[in-house]
Amino acid sequence: MINIGFIGAGNMGTAIMKGISTSSLGAEINLYAFDPCAEKVAALAEYRVEGCSSEKEIMEKCKYIFLAVKPQIIEGVLDAISAHTTKDTVIISIAAGIGDEFIARKTIHEAKVVLVMPNTPLLLGEGASALSRNEKVTDEEFDVILNIFRICGKAAVIPKDKMKEIIAVNGSSPAFIYLFAKGFIDYAVSAGIDKAAAEELFAQSLIGSAKMITDSGYSLDELIKMVSSPGGTTLAGLDRLYEGKLTDVVNNCCESCTKRAYELSK
Repeated sequence: MINIGFIGAGNMGTAIMKGISTSSLGAEINLYAFDPCAEKVAALAEYRVEGCSSEKEIMEKCKYIFLAVKPQIIEGVLDAISAHTTKDTVIISIAAGIGDEFIARKTIHEAKVVLVMPNTPLLLGEGASALSRNEKVTDEEFDVILNIFRICGKAAVIPKDKMKEIIAVNGSSPAFIYLFAKGFIDYAVSAGIDKAAAEELFAQSLIGSAKMITDSGYSLDELIKMVSSPGGTTLAGLDRLYEGKLTDVVNNCCESCTKRAYELSK
């Protein structure tokens, strides 16, 4: 059996624990959790998660330690676990902008660190997670973590020096997509269309469009052209998006997101 501990039992940590518990991996893994809010940990009992009373207890019981906390508080968490970190401990951090060098500096020089940028669709088993590791983590250890995120959705391995840049692409992008969706839903309501019907149709359009990107074999430019009949309605709408420089706005959005990640980095 593999012992995996979570420090932090918020939405993301809970989603990962739920994903492990309800998957084929559940029978191979013992789950433990600590959170200052005892009620959050107690609520995890249905997923066979054993509560712990402190970070120290988690460290003593588990080889794999998930730091499922916000970047603003991770320094205090690292201070709490540093005396209990060994060369065998594998630390998995989902805190945006926090690098492996900082984690090693705050714990032990030989710290094994896996960095993960997940996203909130993990709550539905449809997550998109980017992972990287430092050179201390073995292939076998990394496979344990990679498999966890693959059962919670899709997972991709990227260089660790791109973990800040990837945040805009998968970590923060659901919020950007929701704002984009809001514009369409609000328009539908203003045009007298039932909101529930508009949400259902636009959400399915997002799902279908995503499948076309991943499964159709066509490039993005080809997919745009497929929907755009000459002189038709789609081109009329696209012309306004081009006038508003939508792709430039998206690029500026991503750059701002990345800039903030560097500001949060330690």
